[in-house]
Amino acid sequence: MSTIVLLLAFLFPGDEAVHVDLNTVDFDNRVIPVLTKAGCNTGACHGAAVGRGGFRLSLYGGDPHFDFRSIVLELEGRRVNLSQPGKSLLVLKPTESIEHGGGTRLEYEGTDANLLTKWIAQGTPRIQKERLIEFRVSPDVHVAARIGAELQLKATARFTQGAVIDVTQWTVFTPEDTAAVVIDSQTAQAKLLRRGRHIVVARYLDQVVPIEIFVPVSDAVIDLADAPRHNFIDHEVLGLLSTLRIPVSQQANDLTFLRRVTLDLTGRLPTVDAIGEFVTASDRRQRTELIDRLLSSAEFSEYWTLQIARLLRIRSQPQDARGAFAYHKWLKKQISDGVPYDEFTREILTATGDTHEVGPANFYRTVGGARQQAEFTSELFMGNRLRCANCHNHPLDRWTQDDYHGLAAIFAKLESGRVIKVKRVGEVVHPRTGTAAIPRIPGEKFLDSGSDGREAFAEWLTSQDNPYFAKAIVNRLWKFMMGRGLVEPTDDLRATNPATHPALLTQLADDFVQHRYNLRHTLRRIALSAAYGRSPQMLSGNRADKRFYSHALRRPLQPEVLADAVSDITGIADQYGDATPGTRAVALFDANIKSDALDILGRCARTESCEAADQTGGGLTRKLHLFNGEFINRRNADPDSRLGKLIAAGRTPEEIVKSFYRLALSRNCTQRELAFWNEQVAAAIDSEQRQDVLEDFVWSLLTCREFVTNH
Repeated sequence: MSTIVLLLAFLFPGDEAVHVDLNTVDFDNRVIPVLTKAGCNTGACHGAAVGRGGFRLSLYGGDPHFDFRSIVLELEGRRVNLSQPGKSLLVLKPTESIEHGGGTRLEYEGTDANLLTKWIAQGTPRIQKERLIEFRVSPDVHVAARIGAELQLKATARFTQGAVIDVTQWTVFTPEDTAAVVIDSQTAQAKLLRRGRHIVVARYLDQVVPIEIFVPVSDAVIDLADAPRHNFIDHEVLGLLSTLRIPVSQQANDLTFLRRVTLDLTGRLPTVDAIGEFVTASDRRQRTELIDRLLSSAEFSEYWTLQIARLLRIRSQPQDARGAFAYHKWLKKQISDGVPYDEFTREILTATGDTHEVGPANFYRTVGGARQQAEFTSELFMGNRLRCANCHNHPLDRWTQDDYHGLAAIFAKLESGRVIKVKRVGEVVHPRTGTAAIPRIPGEKFLDSGSDGREAFAEWLTSQDNPYFAKAIVNRLWKFMMGRGLVEPTDDLRATNPATHPALLTQLADDFVQHRYNLRHTLRRIALSAAYGRSPQMLSGNRADKRFYSHALRRPLQPEVLADAVSDITGIADQYGDATPGTRAVALFDANIKSDALDILGRCARTESCEAADQTGGGLTRKLHLFNGEFINRRNADPDSRLGKLIAAGRTPEEIVKSFYRLALSRNCTQRELAFWNEQVAAAIDSEQRQDVLEDFVWSLLTCREFVTNH
């Protein structure tokens, strides 16, 4: 009977392995790990989309059924030699007994090569005795004592029959930074070569888990017991800084904090009156009151409409700006009214109708095609790059091709012209099966092909138990306020790309859900933390820190914010296309509105994600434009500018210098700065030269690092 079963498994392999309790090699759980450990199924070898040398395997063994057919049935079975197993190509090639482009991957008399030979000698059955249900690595978190320390890694797998097996020998350990961690592939011994936090990804079968390794950046113990702690954020941030032995900078002074939080919450510089009120306030709760005042302002709603609009990529369609106008207007009302994030997300996902009238329906005009819609939706609302599961199962996450094409199938029934409506028929073809993909909630369940799956998807996505939705948005809010996400990139949340502070990300997400998905609440929570309030002035011990928030990070002002700030300081507003004169850049409803200045400053066109664009800040073009372009020089020379009016009013150069410092940098100029500019003005031989010096002074303020960054 067993011989018949083996013969059927060989001749007619199905999508599921035959489950037989025989003394045979388990193809799925034993053969696949050997090929993975040897590197045969990586993207650089036979796991590539087109394979190598005519031989193709699924990436990292993600599809054992496909691999079985490729090895056993392709080329009329020439890759295995049933009569002489040791002379099979599957054995001869990786042992380089015959020419092999990939070099020697296995030892001919080694354990793994013998396993392959044994499997072939048994008739190449596809027997899956049990299924992997848990993969663990120890230690999963480790704090080393010093550089050069060694660490023994161990991997175990638990299967459906309850057995827990040591699978270290077949586990692939891959350091994120090979210059920081070196791992012996034979012994799984890790050697630590660099200070800091390092990630190692462990892979066995279709499971991947991260290992966090810390090497303190200093040999000196850092005592942070007296560092300020305002809420749970500070406990988590200071805990990691203590582990890494990184000292913290002091808290920012009041004026630095005022400028930072006003820019972050409203996109505007503090007014002179606001500066005066904040400095003279004596209440210890002045920062809390300031934050609450900013969060309730119209300026907050206007600015944070821009932030969410950038995430949603709101822009006009060719020859059609009315949809973008309706979308932006609807979004601004959601922000102004404090509508919970989950509620307006559900409205976006389930919207239909005329996009000129139903603002959120424009979501389905953002990208073209059901697959692109699935990618955009998963990256935006789940913080996951589902696109990596298009051609093969995601190599570093749980997502499968069924998940990717199943989500695309949900959107395939939408007609995405000016009027968004659900069609009776619409499908995407699954590349593995060649048939219509079945609508599916990613990682969860298949849906009825006859229904509009958006309702079910939206309900799952915004449920309190969803592991992605809340984390995706709070990670972005954190980045907006702190300059770097707890997970970077922000659209790549996965186990193998862990947050710098995993517990903090979870707490922020839980707190967000508990407070009914209130964006203002989470922004307030971050703004009130001591971590947010730190000075940008670095210490010798934290100068290299760019990831752990020991000091405030300097962040380039967004193009729209910088453009408005220059308009405010010079007193000359810019004109944006056909917008009403005096319209602020942060209030523009469309990223396609004509503006050479915004384009040169690095405005995101919103045809792709704007989050990568935030890292560039406009680059060299922006710097050159600020240094020698009309953006500042034209306004400075205008007699109706703030400078022109102050000169015409007879204000002294010293008064002008003090006024502009307070306006532009939200602080008083130092005695050294004042003395320098007084000296420059005194060297002028006439009023014309004096005006040139003052124009140069204003230009220098508006191009200096202190002005063009928030810190």
